[in-house]
Amino acid sequence: MNRNAYIDEQKGKFQRKALAVLPIYYPKEILTALDILSVELWGPPGPPRGADVGRVQAYVCALVRNALAFIAAKGVDKADGLLFPHTCDSIQGLASVVADMGGWEKPIFNYVHPKGELRPSAKRFVTEELGALVAELEAFGGQSLEPSRLKEAIELHREIDAVKDTLRIRRKFLPQNDSQLYQTLRRGEYLWPEEHLQELQALQKDLGNDVAQNGVPLLLSGIVPEPMDIFEHLNAAGAFVAADDYAAIGRRIIGTRMDTNANMDSLVDDRFAAPPCSTLSSDPKSRLHFLDKLLELSGAKGVIMHTIAFCEPELFDIPAIKVHLEKRNIPLLMLETEMESECSGPTITRIEAFVEMVESYRSAA
Repeated sequence: MNRNAYIDEQKGKFQRKALAVLPIYYPKEILTALDILSVELWGPPGPPRGADVGRVQAYVCALVRNALAFIAAKGVDKADGLLFPHTCDSIQGLASVVADMGGWEKPIFNYVHPKGELRPSAKRFVTEELGALVAELEAFGGQSLEPSRLKEAIELHREIDAVKDTLRIRRKFLPQNDSQLYQTLRRGEYLWPEEHLQELQALQKDLGNDVAQNGVPLLLSGIVPEPMDIFEHLNAAGAFVAADDYAAIGRRIIGTRMDTNANMDSLVDDRFAAPPCSTLSSDPKSRLHFLDKLLELSGAKGVIMHTIAFCEPELFDIPAIKVHLEKRNIPLLMLETEMESECSGPTITRIEAFVEMVESYRSAA
């Protein structure tokens, strides 16, 4: 079932409103508690779905350019509204022009999260932003946010995080290839959370005690794994994703929380318990430490930095990451894509050569 058909089913069967959400971080627990279906808009990938892509400068990332063209071409008309987190200046700018350039006439919501580390002022800011968003979404969804419903939603999403964390930690014991795994992980971008949890739990049951992945273990980092066929080419070259630092996947998994309660205060604390991310202006040193931890836990022998062209937040972090990995003698491959529908020939060749190089390093060690 494609996303449009799924939205129709959710709206017809459960009478839920649907909200199209731009990446990356937003309080999904609140939407779940208010019975609002969130459908994430990552571009979409592939050729721009309409001529309106030309309304945005060519040096703006493809995610934003494709999103504007897709909205203007009525690609998200099944949704009842749009939510724009303040991920970067480009997405925030898109929020201000989409009504005019994209012809969008339904409600538009903004969620601004603070940049940087935990501070008392930052916690107050998050609290006020969440409160303002709740008030708008209550009117949009036609119901009030009940503490009991919020508690249930928070606990549901924490269970999803826990299963994802288990799959991440024990990846090499999971028999599914990377394409199968990531297709399931990314279905959480639009599935109702309870359905997504069921799919993840089905994967978890396949975890065994014997190593199921015998290829070259790699750490992949970036914003979103597009084009998705990158996993097919990695596996064909003899590698597998042992550790994930994609903002769309791994950076949204909170392993250890500051507040184990399930209320609005704990949602505020969760914002500062999330893994470091360039779009949150996290301290680069904390991100380097986090990558070191992922390498240690997963046994990954090389790193692929897979970035979207012109993604300024991510590009700011890359020089420090590059220097850090060079000092540790960890092989690094830089891949830059533009949300294509499939990997180009030169990209495939570079992946194959990199895997071969890492394998030779591993054999010589």
